[in-house]
Amino acid sequence: MMKIAAIVPAYNEEDAIAAVVNDILQEARSQNYSITVIVVNDCSGDSTTEIISKLNCVALNLPINLGIGGAVQTGFKYAFENGFDFAIQIDGDGQHPASEISKLVEAINEKKCDVIIGSRFISKEGFQSSMLRRFGINYFKWLNRFLVGVTVTDSTSGFRLINRKALEIVSEYYPDEYPEPEAIILFSLNKLKIGEVSVTMKERQGGVSSINAVSSIYYMFKVSLAIFYTFIRIKFKK
Repeated sequence: MMKIAAIVPAYNEEDAIAAVVNDILQEARSQNYSITVIVVNDCSGDSTTEIISKLNCVALNLPINLGIGGAVQTGFKYAFENGFDFAIQIDGDGQHPASEISKLVEAINEKKCDVIIGSRFISKEGFQSSMLRRFGINYFKWLNRFLVGVTVTDSTSGFRLINRKALEIVSEYYPDEYPEPEAIILFSLNKLKIGEVSVTMKERQGGVSSINAVSSIYYMFKVSLAIFYTFIRIKFKK
């Protein structure tokens, strides 16, 4: 039986985190694989800490706020060091329905990939995000294709499943702050096979997004620089 770690980064997710964890556990019971939920509490200031202490999950409470990249890498490190076969990243705000997990698991086996990304833009069902965000996602799709020749339709998706080979890499280095588009460069230059599968997502069920209309241009500029840095760092390392 495959052993899967569900990495759930959480920062002030008191409104949604209990439902997210319980839905994952319920989904696991209906499938033929074992899922351990690992909630990485990124120094939340609300009642997230208290809530996850009462849930059937591994609670990793960070003493300082590391941001999304640091929180996710903490979960990846735990999964790698504890012998998990796969790790699946699932947002703590309820955007990623647990019922869609099986699609990623089936796809990573059928396509023989190292990384499977859940995309909302293949079948275009469910929540499609705002027009401004879709513009940014298309931009990163083009940029990643230009740099490494890999086309990912939903490069900002945090709904992704990786195998143990990828786990070893991200345990050593993983982008911080807004890591999803940058990680595609990291995976590609380490010769990992990346695939996508169509999934249906929801609007966030609680909390507040770290990206808004005002910060979107700054976000695109900052992540573009990070992508170029990661490309140069790995491509030309000795």
